Amino acid sequence: MHDATETIDDAPPTAARARTLPRPPGAASALLRLPEARWAGASVLLFALAVPVQLLGAPSWVWAPLYVGCYVTGGWEPAWSGLKALRERTLDVDLLMIVAALGAAAIGQVLDGGLLIVIFATSGALEAWATARTESSVRGLLELAPDRATRLDPATGEEESVTAGELAAGDLVLVRPGEMVGADAVVVAGTGEVDQATITGEPLPAAKGPGDEVFAGTLNGTGALRVRVVREAGDSVVARIATLVEQASATKARTQRWIEKIEQRYSAGVVVATLAVFGVPVVLGEELADALLRAMTFMIVASPCAVVLSTMPPLLAAIATAGRHGVLVKSAEVMEQLGTITAVALDKTGTLTRGRPALTAVHVVDGRWDADAALAAAAAAEHSSEHPLARAIVAAARDRGLDLPPAAAFTARPGHGVRATVGGRVIEAGRPGEHPPDPVREIEDDGGTAVVVRADGFPVAVLAVHDALRPGAAGTVAALAARTPTPPVLLTGDNPRAAWRTADAVGIDDVHAGLLPADKVAAIERHRSNGDRVLVVGDGVNDAPALAAADVGAAMGQGGADLTLGAADVVVVRDDLTTLPALLDLAHRARRVVIANLVLAGTIITGLVVWDLVGHLPLPLGVAGHEGSTVLVALNGLRLLRSSAWARRGVQPP
Repeated sequence: MHDATETIDDAPPTAARARTLPRPPGAASALLRLPEARWAGASVLLFALAVPVQLLGAPSWVWAPLYVGCYVTGGWEPAWSGLKALRERTLDVDLLMIVAALGAAAIGQVLDGGLLIVIFATSGALEAWATARTESSVRGLLELAPDRATRLDPATGEEESVTAGELAAGDLVLVRPGEMVGADAVVVAGTGEVDQATITGEPLPAAKGPGDEVFAGTLNGTGALRVRVVREAGDSVVARIATLVEQASATKARTQRWIEKIEQRYSAGVVVATLAVFGVPVVLGEELADALLRAMTFMIVASPCAVVLSTMPPLLAAIATAGRHGVLVKSAEVMEQLGTITAVALDKTGTLTRGRPALTAVHVVDGRWDADAALAAAAAAEHSSEHPLARAIVAAARDRGLDLPPAAAFTARPGHGVRATVGGRVIEAGRPGEHPPDPVREIEDDGGTAVVVRADGFPVAVLAVHDALRPGAAGTVAALAARTPTPPVLLTGDNPRAAWRTADAVGIDDVHAGLLPADKVAAIERHRSNGDRVLVVGDGVNDAPALAAADVGAAMGQGGADLTLGAADVVVVRDDLTTLPALLDLAHRARRVVIANLVLAGTIITGLVVWDLVGHLPLPLGVAGHEGSTVLVALNGLRLLRSSAWARRGVQPP
């Protein structure tokens, strides 16, 4: 039996190699799955049969049942919804449409009433399809995860086929070429290229090797991977995206709440105005049928359906698009607020920086040693240590391709460093001590940590370790500065030297260092009192109060603590800082679409009302204008579901 590593290296291509990502159903198929669409289709069919029969002069007992069927199939659902709303003492605009259709039929305009029902039902079906498009973009993520996975026994390497839902944190899983990754995991052996466009939006497969993270639902293209599960299925990236977007769909933006608040009064006003439009002309001598037809037309064109649908479709579409690119926006109101941000405050450690140390320089202090020899000796001594500084030193030696000699007699002294015998010498790596070599002060003044390497008790080198910047941090700060009138600010609890070093590296001029959590909150409140709407980006527990105090709080997801993620309005799941400018662009675009929709809907309603009151607006034309505007604003909002809506301008992904 091969061991697990051999299994990976020798894994043959399988039939799964040809497997591709699932494709969404076509638009027509998706539409027919909706009950609203099926009822609308039946109504259209009955109307199409009734009209020619009536126009050809057939007796009423032939075409009347067809019209009745058209009215019932197309109107029963909105009528029932409107009646339930009346029981709750609210006036549903759908009920106004049904009343108008029945009123037209009552004065002999059966064809016009049927046309209203057909267009209204078709519009409702298209609105339902528009909403389903947003929801399906989220459900599709969950469907990407495979049904089964190959779990490995860590002791024997034996393979076991299990359902993806059985995978638990710590399980070893084999992912062959062409197979889908069953859970969020970290690669422990093997290399390959993974297509993760469904999660990250990256157009090209990403190279993966030991230490890299892979996501559930992504496709392994080449090379077998052995991965260790880090999150159970219910907590995977795709599951979190789906959950939070569904929660966001249940919330309403401030604009939407304002519209719904005035909708009831407006609808009641429409009823009163309709009675006036009918009653006044009758009193003045107009024919009853003509006055009623004008009043029914007025009720239709004055109804605020398009206004009501102007806000939520674009905001929910924007939330779904952000979710597909690894940024979770928790509500429609948050997406709306993101479009008004005027200032951004960023934490340092774990936000602008990786939150883990990296070797930046080797200063030789003994001329008998060179930099590579000193680093190799220190890495050999540190190899058995789990300290973050030790991992940084070992990683740097490996990056330089250095061979690490064997170490013996390893001991670790907490707070002081490590000691081991390497190549017959006693190598120590640790704190500078009472008489530090010259480079130590310079390193510490620069905000770094100095690790002194000693051989047989004498200093031979000083290693400079700093918290490394995130890839793209400087570009992100510049892009954020270009999108907000107030320049970005750095809020950190770190010392001023380290804070200014990071600020200079990324281009921030406004720095507040040595802050406690309450101090961060106070700094945010000062910005808000000056009229700024503040986005705060952080990752640690000490950032949670600041995230909660901000207009919008964004947490770096993979390193963020549970408390921070709970306080945040936005979660950057992939820890990709460069997504923030794209998120602001998307929010601004959604806000522009909402405003455009409101202007369009208001203009059409006003124009049709004036036409009906001043001139003579034919009922079919009024119906077409009203329903057409409703469908138009819904489809306009859905443009934000397109991949082009997420554009990184001014900063490239890492």
